[in-house]
Amino acid sequence: MTSKIPSSGAYSPEQDSDSDLWFLPGPPEDEPDFLPTGSRTSPQETSLLEDWRKAEASLAAQLARVAGRFGALDERLRRGPEGWRHRLALIEAAELSWFSGDRIGADRLALWVGLRLSGVQEDSRALARVSWAVRRLSGGQGPEHDLAQFLGRHDSEQNDLDHDSFSNHADAWRSTMSAALPLHPISRACYGFHHWALAGLGQQGDRIEAAVTAARIAASESRGAVFAPLAMGGAEGLRAGGLPHARLERWLAGMESACLSAMRQLDDIEAWNERACKAMTKLSGRTPPALRTILMEWPLVSAPMAEAMTGASRAAVQRNLALMEAQGLIREVTRQGRFRMWRIT
Repeated sequence: MTSKIPSSGAYSPEQDSDSDLWFLPGPPEDEPDFLPTGSRTSPQETSLLEDWRKAEASLAAQLARVAGRFGALDERLRRGPEGWRHRLALIEAAELSWFSGDRIGADRLALWVGLRLSGVQEDSRALARVSWAVRRLSGGQGPEHDLAQFLGRHDSEQNDLDHDSFSNHADAWRSTMSAALPLHPISRACYGFHHWALAGLGQQGDRIEAAVTAARIAASESRGAVFAPLAMGGAEGLRAGGLPHARLERWLAGMESACLSAMRQLDDIEAWNERACKAMTKLSGRTPPALRTILMEWPLVSAPMAEAMTGASRAAVQRNLALMEAQGLIREVTRQGRFRMWRIT
């Protein structure tokens, strides 16, 4: 059977109107905006927060034990010298760099933070990120007041579009954290860390920013500790996945391990300082006590670092380092003629 041809003649595309072009998309329609803002919390976020509340309640005994561990560390740091906080911040930042993939050792980090020295093949951006972590773990205003300032996002080189996008994500995260205020600071830190990417901040920064922010939130009510250690024990809690109960359980286990590791660090430093004071009583001048202080603050110390920080001459620094090494107080770890570094024994 043959089809009938319209009597109007041959087909012409001009006879079709736009309404006949069925294969083209229709006009755009206004759709509601479901993105969270700083002034409201979505039902989904409320449901998630309730799951975290239930997880915290079921892990109350473990949370109390971890809070006690951190409380002891907080009190010890409150009574101890300022250098202890700096040393722990360097160690924690170096451990976080392995978690984030930068893999900066404590020796390289000490050289960069102390003298801005890096190896030929090292990534200066990675060193800058980890040194940022050292600064934020050492002091300053916390993240919940002004997240952009805490992260260093008040940058003149940042264009308006990126700045507005980050501000929206930061407002969403801050709204989420405000709703989580009933949680314990340790639980709230875990909650904020795992909601970092959900708020859209994962596209702007790397994981080390989220971890440092969480470490500061966990210590928001402390008096001596600037941050809660999370990575010294292996960063177990930072790698947790699954439901809120599983995440919080591993977070608490990881933080407990990190607190114990930090306490062992302070035990070793305190015991070394007592031994060094007795061994160096016969040494005169201001260089020996200054060197002792620096060695307590930094995991590794080089002669140029000691010279810059003490203000002593290179000859005085090297002479005292040799005396301390002869007395078994420090050990040279690089085993090379140049760029030698020492640590306490």
